[in-house]
Amino acid sequence: MKAYLPVWTHEWLGIAVPLLRITLIVLAAWLLRALAVRLLRRIAAHYPDLPAEVTLSARKLATFLIVTAALLAVLEALGVSGAVLWTAFTGFAAVAAIAFFAAWSVLSNIFCAILLLITRPFRLHDHIEVLDGNDMRGLGGQVVDMNLISVTLRETRADGGQANLRVPNSLFFQRIVRRWHQAPPPRPEPPADEAPRRKRSSSTSGGGASLF
Repeated sequence: MKAYLPVWTHEWLGIAVPLLRITLIVLAAWLLRALAVRLLRRIAAHYPDLPAEVTLSARKLATFLIVTAALLAVLEALGVSGAVLWTAFTGFAAVAAIAFFAAWSVLSNIFCAILLLITRPFRLHDHIEVLDGNDMRGLGGQVVDMNLISVTLRETRADGGQANLRVPNSLFFQRIVRRWHQAPPPRPEPPADEAPRRKRSSSTSGGGASLF
């Protein structure tokens, strides 16, 4: 190829060719992800009974696989050998596995995520509330995202403000969960003296039942 090009362009080929390969890899990854998302949308439309959590998880998995493959291809285009990539990947996987099994809370949340997917006490876009014992006010909002670690609730206040709450999956098996059949009214701001009043009422009600 260099024989058909001027001499002054030869030194630029070492930069232009890798850049062109990286551009093609990124473009192919973007097109492949768009195709995968479109295919998943058609599957979800064809099977209306398919849970939204399955479609969301499949979309995230497809995105992760495509991005990982594109990243490896880009590194190879930059001159990183496959043996070096494999060694780095296995070393990272070993360290991640050790850290993964060392974090028992992470394992607990992942196991609870599987139970939430199987038992389905609530679904995506449902309005739920996590009660703090004795029907007391707790966390609440609309379920907007579910992953292996936490569930994201979108809370709407009476003044129109919104906030996202990330609730660990294990908490749903330690608290009572209230599921609304329709969108509940906006959650008002709790009074400033609500927490002290609850503490006084709980200490008064359980004052003579302590064994210590």
